[in-house]
Amino acid sequence: MIRRRNLLGAGLLGIGGAAASFSNPNQSGPGTSPSAPAVSRNRRQLNMVTTWPKGLPGLGEAAERVAQRIHDMSDGLIEVKVFAAGELVPAFESFDAVANGSADMYHGAEYYWTAKSPAYPFFTAVPFGMTAQEIMGWIDYGGGQELWDELSADFGIKAFQGANTGHQMGGWFRKEIRGLDDLVGLQMRIPGQGGDVLRALGGSAKALPGGEIYQALQTGNIDATEWVGPWNDYSLGFYREAPFYYGPGFHEPGASLAVGINLNLWNSFTKSEQALIQAACESVNHTSLGEFTYQNARYLDILTSEHGVKLRSFPDDVVKAMAEASRDVRAASGRDGIEKRIYESFEAGLKTMSDWAAVSDGPYYAARELGQASRER
Repeated sequence: MIRRRNLLGAGLLGIGGAAASFSNPNQSGPGTSPSAPAVSRNRRQLNMVTTWPKGLPGLGEAAERVAQRIHDMSDGLIEVKVFAAGELVPAFESFDAVANGSADMYHGAEYYWTAKSPAYPFFTAVPFGMTAQEIMGWIDYGGGQELWDELSADFGIKAFQGANTGHQMGGWFRKEIRGLDDLVGLQMRIPGQGGDVLRALGGSAKALPGGEIYQALQTGNIDATEWVGPWNDYSLGFYREAPFYYGPGFHEPGASLAVGINLNLWNSFTKSEQALIQAACESVNHTSLGEFTYQNARYLDILTSEHGVKLRSFPDDVVKAMAEASRDVRAASGRDGIEKRIYESFEAGLKTMSDWAAVSDGPYYAARELGQASRER
């Protein structure tokens, strides 16, 4: 350990003026002068903006963990201060803040940037797309990261996976969904391609940041909302306004969250610093999946047993219509250029891993349910 720390410290101490203590390496300020004391040039103080409400468990904590692990792995030589949505910039302005260098990093969901490119949702979640394990497989081993790098570089950003919520729920509804007619005219908070699917079926979709959803539901500006799953949904209190909790979450079968870093800042890091930051993101990404899986199970029981939440499944005709619309929506986002290559790579990876899931995960879950039912009898 001592040897590793000595080597790491030596690499960071050799950064020079570019590694001065400042938020953005492209701005001048204290510590950037060649005459600045050496002790002020061996540290970086960075800021991270997020799309999450302050104090939010799971999502907000993931951003804090990325910052903490970067700090710990660098022996405190890289400090990252985390700002919740609205503290430094509004939630949906995080991307632009990092792209233009007014912030160093963001933690958020890439499908919030659909207006920048229709391919961005593929790096969070798309309807009837990849599960958490599958999107990790595609990004890490199926060429997804390379395509993501190419897309993000056009906006001056380098991005990594930075958490995963696992399979999400379909959402909270004021009234029951008994068939396709109940979706016509429905106003729902649902971003990304999931919103496009709802529009295709006659509903109205809105993209609201987490901190604005409850009030919109409470005042009747929306009739329904999706967010994440029982753990995070409980913390925002949606069950108090909409008693029907629907699944499955067709729109987000495994939502990958992202850490985006200003590309000029990223290129100013040494190789060892880059590896350290990437490792911190990977660590939080992979450990968060276990946390969400466990906590969602706990809070589902709390919601149903203590708060009278009514669990429902979407009717078969709704699921079939959503699946058909989803194929069209995914295809429409990849018509040419980099977007087409991302779409084709994603679909190829989805097909490969779906074939495997058809003989592994699916049959296993069915067998487990059958075994459990036999024991209960």
